Amino acid sequence: MKEASAMGRIEGKIALITGGASGIGAACARVLAREGASIAISDIQDDKSAALAGEIAGRGGKARYWRHDVTSEEAWIEVVAEVEGAFGRLDILVNNAGIGIGAPSITTMSLADWRRQQAVNVEGVFLGLKHVLPAMRRAGNGGSIVNMSSVAGLKGSPTLAGYCATKGAVRLLTKAVAMECATARDGVRVNSVHPGIIETPIWETIAGMGQSGANAPPDLDALSAMAVPLGVKGLPDDIANAVLWLASEEARYVTGAELVIDGGLSVR
Repeated sequence: MKEASAMGRIEGKIALITGGASGIGAACARVLAREGASIAISDIQDDKSAALAGEIAGRGGKARYWRHDVTSEEAWIEVVAEVEGAFGRLDILVNNAGIGIGAPSITTMSLADWRRQQAVNVEGVFLGLKHVLPAMRRAGNGGSIVNMSSVAGLKGSPTLAGYCATKGAVRLLTKAVAMECATARDGVRVNSVHPGIIETPIWETIAGMGQSGANAPPDLDALSAMAVPLGVKGLPDDIANAVLWLASEEARYVTGAELVIDGGLSVR
């Protein structure tokens, strides 16, 4: 039975979500599907992606999974072509795939870790913009691109210099491409979202932050109580609901914006 949608706010749209198998990406897939979009899940986690596509289909939605390394230009070309072939066009891109690599100091971070993080978090977004934007222009219906940045793209962290560098790059890349699209009058809007402390798997890869014990992930509840003005952590749906708004016609006059969802963390 099809899950009831309150509004069908993006009914009939086609959305490609990178890193769509878990965390914020999976929440975006569920929320956008609930509101009427057909979902192309892009990830390298086969089991989780297939399960999510099945879950969405079981609720009456439409979703397919593409195995996709976002750092590969050849993979982007193939995936965009296959999504267009399967669904007819592309209306929404959520450039969500990302990794977080912490280091006690920039002086101890390896060049390999720096480059890997840049490849996924920055080059992956660049390649998405490069190859999805022409698809949206071919369709001729405009479109919405949402790039996932972070509060780390707005303020520094002593243990996340490399991550901050990538998310700051996404922030300004978003604004530049938004102006390119506006100048071209192609109807494509480009915005960035800046999550704060959100309960997602990325924290498992950022070790030794705010908690004793070697390589231990942080206690998000304790960290949020200490650092977030609202006093609580965020959930993936908090971000997905914002992505839904940016993808919908309700945000038709919004481009080049940065939507910060962090419980006040960035303004403390």
